[in-house]
Amino acid sequence: MYIIKIKGKAKIPDYIQLRDNDFILVGYFRADRPLRDLDKYGLEAQEDYLQTVINELPFGKLTKLEF
Repeated sequence: MYIIKIKGKAKIPDYIQLRDNDFILVGYFRADRPLRDLDKYGLEAQEDYLQTVINELPFGKLTKLEF
């Protein structure tokens, strides 16, 4: 699974995209909101790890998630 942080402009907020190994979009949520509904993506046990990755992730850099 891959993650990328997208920079918003003006009134559009920053977003996070989760993509599978074939780079198909599987999740899309705002970066400034608490992580919820992670069970939809099969990541309910990874909340702390994902929050750390999101905080350190530079904008526009596709990063492979290592669980």
